[in-house]
This record gives sequence, structure tokens and C-alpha cells, in this order.
Amino acid sequence: MCGPSHRAAPSRAFERGREEIRTGRRTLLVAGAAGVAISTATSSLPRAAAAASAGTRRRAYVLVLDGCRPDEITRELMPRTSALRDGGLHHPRATSLPVMETIPNHVMMMSGVRPDRSGVPANSILDRTTGEVRDMDRPEDIRVRTIIERLNRNGLTTGTVLSKEYLYGIFGGRATHRWEPAPIVPVSGHAPDLFTMEATLAMVEEHDPHLVLVNLGDIDRLGHSDLTGPLGARAARQAALAATDVQVGRFVDLLKTSGRWTTSLVVVLADHSMDWSLPHQLIHLTPVLEADPLLAGNVAIADNGGADLLYWTGDPALLDAAVERMRALASAVPGVLAAHDPRVTPALRTGPLGGDVVVYAKAGWRFSDPDQWSNPIPGNHGHPATMPIPFFLAGGHRRVPRRVTSSRRAATIDVAPTLADFFGVGAPRGGYDGRSRLPRR
Repeated sequence: MCGPSHRAAPSRAFERGREEIRTGRRTLLVAGAAGVAISTATSSLPRAAAAASAGTRRRAYVLVLDGCRPDEITRELMPRTSALRDGGLHHPRATSLPVMETIPNHVMMMSGVRPDRSGVPANSILDRTTGEVRDMDRPEDIRVRTIIERLNRNGLTTGTVLSKEYLYGIFGGRATHRWEPAPIVPVSGHAPDLFTMEATLAMVEEHDPHLVLVNLGDIDRLGHSDLTGPLGARAARQAALAATDVQVGRFVDLLKTSGRWTTSLVVVLADHSMDWSLPHQLIHLTPVLEADPLLAGNVAIADNGGADLLYWTGDPALLDAAVERMRALASAVPGVLAAHDPRVTPALRTGPLGGDVVVYAKAGWRFSDPDQWSNPIPGNHGHPATMPIPFFLAGGHRRVPRRVTSSRRAATIDVAPTLADFFGVGAPRGGYDGRSRLPRR
């Protein structure tokens, strides 16, 4: 389940943005003929002046094709995107990381560290301070410094153009320039790619940030709701893929016609891929757990589509027994792939906010908790079937390899160290969990 599950939360992000503008911490500029509204942090303006003296012409752009599968980038369906892939450095073994959802993987891209360090393990978590299950859409949810902030501190300017309300919320005012997504499609909580790309082009032309992070959400949103997906037709999704490819082409054309291409690095990837389930392939753990004498009334569930995060809310002294019971009961439910105790599954690295048990669905299945109707849409991710992602480096900068396919594994956590390497800003304390994908100088 990728969409915002708690509709009150995203409005807080917009309230914060309005308050920042009202109090003068951000200024609202209307950029371009289309009247795209981009806010600029006034505290970053001196940094922008410092950037001019830095004298670097390097620019980096991260294009996230939200929910795109690597096998969908074909010359027939996505000719402009596939040309970027084939002309640069392609990582066909790239993956999203647990939990394979939008928010944690965007945070991994920009932080370069796993959720046990960043504090962001999933889209939806149990907030133990309030007792509510909520989306991670607050700036304070990220507990480490991102590459955005590291570049700002080094006198460079940054921009975010994020199509989804909760991404706009969690990255907050970190970037020098920020687009508030609009217009928002009801229910989906995202701005269509046409408007997102208009904002991207306006930001690049008007402000020319050194780094721009862009999320294009149509592929994901239409993939979720495509009723032909489980049947293999994916009609709406294929239309979205073709339309998004046009937007990618517009972006590349701007870089080339403006002369930016030769000094640019373009990172193209997805935050996760997509799976589809038929209506009867639904996993509902709530009644199973509530029927157990130990667990009844003592377990909260944060549904992340292909992953359920289970939280023990009872007597802390009974945690070990409760975890074993949750794992045993969940593992026996049809459609469940595995139920993990994160404390003994090092590869997860979901951290203390990521649940006491992480339950994965099999391919072709989805969770729906706490109610049977909580997740009615067929498109789904969060589970291992949705780990493979496209990941490639393009652009005309001399450090970008030409027509190279790498057999090395790559992941979303590699984006920040790649950008740090490109701009020469170094690593955070404790280093990155990922690694730069640029060849050594």
C-alpha cells in the first residue's frame, strides 16, 4: 500500500510550508510562464551567493520513476529513458531495500544510510509516543543529515520537486528551493507528471540548483489502481510509462539545449517496483492475532502493502514470547512468504521503529490490515518481489561512463555517496552504508 493511509497527516506539511512563508523563513517565487510556485528558504540565500564563488559548473539530477520495474524500460515503450540507460552506466542488478516502499527508499537515496540509522523504515509505522499508526511524513522523522543538507553546508544550492504529499512533508524545507506539489489528484495524494516536470523545468531554468531531486509519481499511482495488472495487460500502467517517458525526454532536451548536459550527472532509478494481486489473494492478519490469548489487544499493525509491521504493545517482559507467537501465527497464513524478527535478521536493518516482526507477502499477494477493506487496490509493493529496480547513470559529464553495463549490485542507498563523490563533499560520521557508483578518478 503506497498511498497515504492517514489523510490528516499530509495537511500538516502544507501548514508548515504556509507558516514558513508567513514568518519569512521562506519566500514564494513564481517561476516560468506556467506560473509554477517555488518556495526558497531565505536562510539559504547567502549560501547561494557562496555557491557562485565556488565556481563549479557541475550539476546533478536524480529522477525517480516511482514504482517502475526494470523490465518496463523498453525501446518501444520508453525510448527516451532506455536511450539514457543504454548510453550511460547501467546497473541491471539494482534493488530497493527493506521495506520496499516510497518514503524509506527516498530517504535512503538522500541519506546513503539504512533505516536503523536514518530512523525511517517504512511508509507507515506505529508511533509509540502517540499510539497512532501514521505515515512518516514529518521533517523530524529523518534523524540524519541528508546529502541535500551536506551540499547546502558546502555552499551549493539544492532543489526538490516531489510529486507526493508525504515526500514533500518528510523532506520539508531542507532544500534551498522547494516545489509544493499541485494540483493534487484526490485520493492518490500526488501531482501528475506533467505538472511535476513543468515545475522541474522551471526550477532548473530559474534557479539552476546544483542538485535537484525529482519524483515522478504517475507510473506508481496508475500501477496501483490498474485492474488489468493482475491479468498481465497493465493497460493504464503502460500508458503512464509512455507518458512519463515523454517527460523524461523534455528534461533531457532542456539540459542539452541549455548547455548543461556536458557538465551534468543524471541518476535515474526507482524507489521500488510493482506487483499485482487478484482480489482473493489478500492477507488479513488482524483476526488471526486477535484470536490468540497472548496477543489479543496487544498488537498494532502498520500495513505497508507487501509488508505488515507488527508491534507488541503489551507487557515488555513478554516481548520475546510475543514475537515468537506472532511469527508462528503469521507464517501459517496463506500468502505469507516469511515473518522475521528484525533483531535476528541483520539484513533487514529496519531499526526500532520498524516493528517487532516484519511479515512479507508472497508475489501476487497483498496485506490488508487492520480491516479487510483497508487495502482494496491490486497494485502492491513492499515485499521482496518488488525489490528489482532500474538504476543507471547518464549525463554528459566526463565522469559518467559511456555504454557500460555493470555486474555489481547497486541499491537506493548508493545515490547519496555517488552525489557526494561527484561534488567532493565527503562522507558523514560513520560513513555511508552505500557506495559511489562513479568510477574512481
